[in-house]
Amino acid sequence: MSDMNQQGYVFNIQKYTVHDGAGIRTMVFLKGCPLRCDWCSNPESQHLRPELAFNMAKCLTPAVCGRCITSCPSSRIMDIEGLPAIDCALCGTAPDCVDACPTGALSVYGKAMTVDAVLNAVEQDGVFYARSGGGMTLSGGEAMFQPEFALALLRDARRRRINTVMETCGHCSTEALLEACGLLDGLIFDIKSMSSARHRQGTGVGNELILENFESVLRAYPDLPITVRTPVIPGFNDTEEDIRAIVAHLPKRERLTYELLPYHRMGQPKYQFLKRPFPMGDAKLAPALMARLKAIAA
Repeated sequence: MSDMNQQGYVFNIQKYTVHDGAGIRTMVFLKGCPLRCDWCSNPESQHLRPELAFNMAKCLTPAVCGRCITSCPSSRIMDIEGLPAIDCALCGTAPDCVDACPTGALSVYGKAMTVDAVLNAVEQDGVFYARSGGGMTLSGGEAMFQPEFALALLRDARRRRINTVMETCGHCSTEALLEACGLLDGLIFDIKSMSSARHRQGTGVGNELILENFESVLRAYPDLPITVRTPVIPGFNDTEEDIRAIVAHLPKRERLTYELLPYHRMGQPKYQFLKRPFPMGDAKLAPALMARLKAIAA
């Protein structure tokens, strides 16, 4: 199969972003992630396959509409106390109920796309990249969770002379990551905690492979611009000791920068749409604490 026809699962293509690489960029969000971070703001990214989502606030109710119920071929949507009770695995990538819903209360997170389709969408804004030095940023989920698709995207982007950046959690195949770095103009690498036990508690995996991959990238690509990012999470890594430990681990390199990202709850509604509990509850990050931690990271 040629790179252009290689298929993968994408859950969003977001244009005109300015925070994930140089210039104006198009973010391509790939589905699938090996981590299960308690604070994940994109829970729809975690599983590889497309997922059905239900936004109750947009529902007209079965009494007024009911089209989802009548359209479901397996009769797994029922009227319970005036609202549709949806208890079904996703039937393909375009369930009948989604097409039947007139308000968008039912939707699908993710769809299969070819490399050619993704990059054609990215190239629509080529004039902005040329003027600003921007391009395409691969994100997720974890882009390296679909390594063949991600690499095909990067190869064809290079052929089309599109500037490329990739975000990674680092928990992935070392071989695939190093191959990707050879096709990148910049890398954004998450380091969440230097404690493997705490990392496992908050994300579901230890940090050994992540740190090993970070060192491998540094050795193999000494001139690659790298931004290391740490999301500051209440109760997980929000102490001065946590941030100082990460800063101490980072080498002094001209093309390496370090950023802290403040915790937010903007992704919380999506947990409800997917019928999942939100692990972080009402946790908040005090602005004064974030300011102190940023001073350490500077």
